[in-house]
Amino acid sequence: MRLLPLFASLLAMSALAPCAQSQTLRIGMRDDPDILDPTYSRTYVGTVVMTGMCDKLFDFDSKLNIVPMLATGYEWNDSQTLTIHLRPNVQFQDGEPLDAAAVVYTLQRHLTTSGSFRRSEIGAMDHAEVVDPLTVRVVMKQPFSPFVAVLTDRAGMMVAPKAAEAAGKDFGLHPVCAGPFKFVERVAQDHIALERFPNYWNAAHVHYDKVMYRVIPDSSIRLANLQAGSLDLTEIAPLDADTVKRDPKLDLVSVPSLGYGALIVNTGSDPKAQGPMGRDPRVRLAFELSLDRNALSQVVFGGMYIPNGQATSALSPLYAASVVPSARDVEKAKALLKEAGVATPFPVPLVVYNTPQAVQSGEVIQAMAAEAGFAVQIDAMEFGTALAAVQRGDYVMNLGGWSGLLDTDSNAWSFLHTGGALNVAKYSNASVDGLLDRARAVSDVAERRGLYENVWQQVSKDLPMIYLWTPRNITGVSKKVAGFTFLSDGLLRLQDLRPAE
Repeated sequence: MRLLPLFASLLAMSALAPCAQSQTLRIGMRDDPDILDPTYSRTYVGTVVMTGMCDKLFDFDSKLNIVPMLATGYEWNDSQTLTIHLRPNVQFQDGEPLDAAAVVYTLQRHLTTSGSFRRSEIGAMDHAEVVDPLTVRVVMKQPFSPFVAVLTDRAGMMVAPKAAEAAGKDFGLHPVCAGPFKFVERVAQDHIALERFPNYWNAAHVHYDKVMYRVIPDSSIRLANLQAGSLDLTEIAPLDADTVKRDPKLDLVSVPSLGYGALIVNTGSDPKAQGPMGRDPRVRLAFELSLDRNALSQVVFGGMYIPNGQATSALSPLYAASVVPSARDVEKAKALLKEAGVATPFPVPLVVYNTPQAVQSGEVIQAMAAEAGFAVQIDAMEFGTALAAVQRGDYVMNLGGWSGLLDTDSNAWSFLHTGGALNVAKYSNASVDGLLDRARAVSDVAERRGLYENVWQQVSKDLPMIYLWTPRNITGVSKKVAGFTFLSDGLLRLQDLRPAE
């Protein structure tokens, strides 16, 4: 594998000076992130990198309890007014203070900037205002119970106002936040380098001088780099988990995910949505019935991914246990295609990301669907290229997924609500819109769970998304690294990571 001069020199320096090597944390990633701007970002891998640079107002713990981060606490004054109290003496990486004005700026940027992917997440917010330098008041247009949970992800990442204003849409090329590490450089498709921010508010919990994120789409090559010692931690493919377990130099850390994997169908007005797959839910149901989710998990993921028929993980109190994925029924699938007047074999172009797991998943889906009369045509694309094609509607079906956030609202509203920022299926159903909106407005867990149950029942009829599985977050960690903890969103929190003694 080709090494750019910067990375090669780091390795050479490490060989000569073991102590220096121990101060650079090297992380392998499966994809090259999109823009490193909390307002515009939409990818998991982008969030992984930004987690090292951009602290959030709140985070959550291993029991899914919301905990303070840049904020010290909050209270709801009434159903539409939230007060957030900020941590004193916090600086952005350019020296600008993180105060109430900066928080108001960031929240308004998320809400009003053209192209913001956070707008759907915080769209119930009317405005934010400064109460005093360390107090922010957020006023809602209507009750919105998930708002604080939303702030445990990118909507809660604060950006430096002066830097953001100066850079405009180019802010993501050199982001400035209030996290433990600051941005140094990025080489597309190769690496992203960060260095420790000395004035970080929680500096006692930061133990590395530099972080190097290396982009390695092939899971076997990531594993080989981890085994060779040129990576300190990396995502592991499920079929490689046993290899990591057997290696005395490595630890395997695995936790259930809040996310999902799904087939996304273009049901909008784009030219590629005008065929039977995009226009007729009977054809989509036939496709779903051609699939055996359990067999798919066994073949591609060693049985570690759990079949699911909704966007909510069983970890969540909002999980609707009554919603189960459809069992495979090839004969019914054939009957539905005949009823829909579809001649077989019916061609279905399927966009997948050009990684071994995604391609293998596509191939298994292709073989299963063929038995029902579908001729799946796999189009494996580089991650960024595929993302752009799907975003502009230039696809029929896409094998994708979502890493999962704390509240179901963040895993459903933007993807299924009419006009949602992440609604690449172009799905629109007034009943679903109403259920999603009501689930935002109420706070009772049982009531919200019931509303989402109704959402999944309707979505399982319309099938703009065919939910396949709940994944598992799996990371291999060198025993030269101590202090690693992993939560169900799969993000890499760098605080407390340190060279092992």
